[in-house]
Formats: sequence, structure tokens, C-alpha cells
Amino acid sequence: MLAAPLALAQFSPGPLARAHQSLDSLSQCTGCHAVGSGAPQFKCLDCHQEIRQRLAGRRGYHARVVDTSKPSQDCIRCHTDHVGRDFPIITWPGGKEAFDHRETGYPLQGRHAAIECARCHKKEFIPSEELRTFAVKDASRTFLGLSQDCLRCHPDAHRGQLGSNCLNCHAFDAWKQTPGFDHAKTRFPLTGLHQKTLCEQCHRTAGSPPVTQYAGLRFDTCAACHQDPHGGAFRGSCQSCHTTGGWKQISRLPGFDHARTRFPLAGKHAAVACAACHRNADFSRPLAHAQCLDCHAADDPHRGQFRHQADGGDCSFCHTEAGFTPSTFTLDRHQTTPYPLLGKHRQVQCDQCHVSRQQVVQYRLPHDQCRDCHSDVHDGQFDAQPFFGRCEGCHSVDGFHPSTFTLALHQESRFPLRGAHVAVMCSGCHKPSRAAPDSPALFRFADRSCTACHPDPHQGQFASPRTAATLHCASCHTEDSWQEMTRYNHAATGFPLLGAHRTTACRQCHLPDPADAGIQAVTFSLAPRECGGCHEDAHAGQFASQNGFAPCANCHTETSWEPTRFDHNRGTSFSLIGQHETVPCEDCHARQMRVADKSVVIYKGTPHACADCHSN
Repeated sequence: MLAAPLALAQFSPGPLARAHQSLDSLSQCTGCHAVGSGAPQFKCLDCHQEIRQRLAGRRGYHARVVDTSKPSQDCIRCHTDHVGRDFPIITWPGGKEAFDHRETGYPLQGRHAAIECARCHKKEFIPSEELRTFAVKDASRTFLGLSQDCLRCHPDAHRGQLGSNCLNCHAFDAWKQTPGFDHAKTRFPLTGLHQKTLCEQCHRTAGSPPVTQYAGLRFDTCAACHQDPHGGAFRGSCQSCHTTGGWKQISRLPGFDHARTRFPLAGKHAAVACAACHRNADFSRPLAHAQCLDCHAADDPHRGQFRHQADGGDCSFCHTEAGFTPSTFTLDRHQTTPYPLLGKHRQVQCDQCHVSRQQVVQYRLPHDQCRDCHSDVHDGQFDAQPFFGRCEGCHSVDGFHPSTFTLALHQESRFPLRGAHVAVMCSGCHKPSRAAPDSPALFRFADRSCTACHPDPHQGQFASPRTAATLHCASCHTEDSWQEMTRYNHAATGFPLLGAHRTTACRQCHLPDPADAGIQAVTFSLAPRECGGCHEDAHAGQFASQNGFAPCANCHTETSWEPTRFDHNRGTSFSLIGQHETVPCEDCHARQMRVADKSVVIYKGTPHACADCHSN
């Protein structure tokens, strides 16, 4: 039973791919391989006739990359087999995603460059005559046979009106762009305003299914597209009076001059279309024209805001026939209104105050308070007494800055400025809350204590015993200077400053931890009270007690390290009597030891016997 597989394994390097699995037997080898020819020969083109035809016709991708002198041997560069059922039989040069479509003879341009391969390479896009040449049963798995004709993939949006060559008008970048189309080459060249007319205004959509009409349109007369506004009153053609340059341009109307009528056309009226006044093209009906509102009442842009005036709000008070804008209403005339413009208001553009609401510019405006026009930048902080929301208490029409609120007025507030506070800029205190940086600057403070503005550098060490939120900064500091400590009594701490301690800088005892930190890291309550807590023990612990600190006060004072008040008779077991009283200390205490690279005099263990000091 193992003979057949063993025999097959001796000849075949491995199973064929799934596409060729029907040929995977010893009897089928010669269907693909030529025997006895010396060099390996393959019969790929015996089955794949569609590739053979393309090589012969020099068309398509294979005709560009296959060596026609040895086509069968060249196939295996991209199509390998005997690697397994699931091994892909197609090897893309450089990878499928990096495939250069220009090799096919059809470079991907514009929008085509971003389209996935599977969107174009479909069975339904392959012409039937190409399908008949394919050896593969499943045409949805091939990349061959696509036509370069646009309509093979894209539906004909024009339903055959404009032929099959889409590139005559369109490009690959976008369908709506037609760089190849020139209307001047058609039977109806566009002139005048026709050049600005949208295509769809002439080329309407009709039919079922609907399609835009490009062929078969009438254009022999203007009436083919345009309605006759004169209702047939004029027998001549439209071209007798009008041109494509514009309906309002009347070029040929012999013997008529509107200036001879009771309403000469001046200014903008000269450009108005006749039908705008002569409705229904009835030129014999008399028209009222004593006032502007006789014609413009319906389109009064002010919606009757000036009807209360003595002239009934006639337009000529502010406008001329030369144009609705600019208005003839000047600044001097504004000064005669109930709201004359003063200060900065004189520089404000009209449309900054007279804004449009419901498509109507407002001219009758409330102006009793500044906040009728201006938003309250203080968010209601001054609504209560004494200002009651009136900006005039601090500002004038000459400008929002500088404020008219002076230092003298500040002294009458609940927070008179004293000491260094007098020199602080307003913005130094009156600024947005730290909790809400985008909020308006604060001017009314519920908390007026020092820490409401100043951070506590002592981290609450001096907070009141009753409430940690209340600090007594004034117990030590003044408003003149933070560093002025004239109010502070160090004796209240239980450690009065005496002698040289009175001239010692605070930071020499109250050190931050770590040493390079600021005053925020200083702990005042934990400052050492023993001498050894601040001063280095010059005696290297010879006199240290059980707690590790030497009783320095037994010998030294706060006034000076020397002289000492040490009594040799009471403090030691060797009383100085007689000549010993005049002997310098160093004559007896001459021995020294090295401690941390320093020489320290040894006092403990000094000899007492005479012979220890006096030889012979």
C-alpha cells in the first residue's frame, strides 16, 4: 500500500497547488513537463491559451514581462508549483500592493490610482468574447480580459447621447470636471450671460430613467428657453432690443428716451430691468413715483422703523438714487438723535450697534445703560450697591481703559490699600480665580485674608488652633514688606534669642529639607533647641550626655564661644592650685586627634600625676 506514495515522492518535489491538483499523479507529469529535452521545459501555454494569444498579439502585462524566446521557462518566475495545496500559485514581483499597473499598458491615473484591484477586476466587466478564450472555470479569479473602454466598467450617464469615448470631455480625476469639453465647438457657442449660466438650467433632466438632455435641444429662438415677458406685445425678435450680454441692456429701441418721461432714470434706476417697474410688460399703465415707498414699500429693509418721522420715513432722508449704500446719514446728523455719539462711540462702525435681527437691521435701540449694548465683563459683580450695574462708576465713553476708579476711591472700599499694596498693579489682585482661569477678573472678595491672594509659604504651620484655614500673618509680617519681621517675638516660642543668636539670620537655624528647597520646605516648629542641633561639636563628643548632645552651656554662653565659664576646680577631678592656675590650657591639654580631617584637642584622659607632665 505504501508503494505508490513512495514512488510519487521519488519523482515529485511536492503536492501541486489547488488549481492543478487534478494533475497530481505520475501519469500526468508529461502534461506539464517535456521529457528528454535536456534543459527543463514546461508546457504552460498548451493549457493557458489566453496567455498564448496575448503573447502572440503583443498585448497585456505578460507580453511586456515574458521573454517570448523562452516563454514556458519564463512562466515559473512568477508561478511556482509543487509547494503544497494552499500555496499561492501567483508570486507578485515586489508584492501585490506594490504592483506597477503601467506594465499592463493601462496606467492608473487620477481616481483610478486609489481604487482596490477587486473593484475593477470582476467577471461582469470582462467582454464575453474574452471569456470564451479563458481556460479557467472561475473567471472571477482572473486579472485578464478587462477592456480599456470606460463604459465597460462605468454606466453611460448620457444614455448614448454623446458616444462612447468619455475622455473627450472627462478626466480621471473627477467626473464633474470636464477639461476636454469646449462649448464653443458646439452648434451653440456661449456668449454674454450664457457663459455664466449653470449647465443644468439649459440641460434639464427628463425621461425614465431620468437622464440629462444634451442632444436634441432647441436653440433656434430665444423663446425656446426664455418666456416672453411682454406677452407678445412686441412683434420683433428678442435680439431687436436685447443681447446675450444682459436682459437689462437694451441695445436697439429707436426713438425712445426714458429721460423725456416724468421719471428720468438716474443712478441705479438706469440699470433696473423694465419689467421690474412695468409689470406684465404693460408700459401704458401710469406708475406712482412721488416717493421711494411708492415702489419700495413692500421691500422696505427697515420694516417701517422710520414711519414715526415727519416725512413718513421717506428713503431720500438717508439714501440717493446712486445706491442704497453708502447712506447719506452722517455723524453730524447722528448727534441730533436722542443718542449723540461721544468718545470711542464716534469710531464704532454702524453695523456694530445696528445689527440684523430676523433679517432686519435694528435702528431704534435701547440705550439707557451701557449693558443695553455691551456685555458685562464683570459678570454681575457690581449689580449691588453702590454701583447697581452702571458702568459709569469706573469707565467713560472715552475708553474702557484706563478705569476712572482711583486709589482714593479704593481707600473708601472694604479693603483700603496700605504699605506695599499701594504699589501693586490692579491686575495683580483683580484677576480670574485660580479655580476658574477663564472666568472674569474678581473685584468682590468674600475672603480678604492674606492667604486669599498670597500662598502660605509655611504650609499651615501657623494656622489658628481653632480653624486651620485662618492664618495670622500679621503676627509676624507687615503690609510694608514680607521680610519685615518687627512684630515677631521669638521669646514666645520658648527659645528667646540671646547674645549672638540675636544677630543670626533666621535661615541659619530654620533650614529647608532638602537643603536646596525653598521656604515652603522649612519646618519652624521642629527647629532644634540643643546647641548640638545647630552647632558642630568641637570636642567630638567628649562631653556628650546620654541623649547624644553635649551640655555646652556648662562652659560656653550665647554671647561668645570664648572666653568660657568653665570652672576647672568644680568641673573636673583635678583642681588647679598654685602655679597650675597660671598655666595655659594647651600646655596640659596638648594631645590631639583627627576627626573628619580636623584636629580636636583631647580633654578626657589627661594625666593627673606630676610625673606625667613634669619629667626628671
